[in-house]
Amino acid sequence: MKKKWIITLGIVVTIILVLGVKFYMDEKKLDEKMIKVVYSDEAKEAFNKDLKGMDPKAFTEEGKVYSYEIVKESIRRNPMGGINVILIINKDSEMDIEYTMERINGKLSCGGATISEKLSKLLGRWEENK
Repeated sequence: MKKKWIITLGIVVTIILVLGVKFYMDEKKLDEKMIKVVYSDEAKEAFNKDLKGMDPKAFTEEGKVYSYEIVKESIRRNPMGGINVILIINKDSEMDIEYTMERINGKLSCGGATISEKLSKLLGRWEENK
């Protein structure tokens, strides 16, 4: 009786370990896939298009936005779908924008965005409460 119990326990523990490893590997593959998407040329186009929508002269001498860096550690799956990613603007950690990247009609685009106060002020989109 005790031997059957030990064998059953061993089988259950093995199954749990196998499922845990599978889940971990699936998550790792998903993370790698999201990183590839965010660093792709298609994502670069989407970032540039959106940033130029906020600053038509972006990436030129007259523009207020002249560069961005992707915060690799910020790349994560959005629970509502898509990929969340943070960009640091002009190498200033206080000027950032968080996007939810998503595919719309097969094309990658910047969905919702959260813009830091400092970046919003730079772009002239900030209104002080009176």
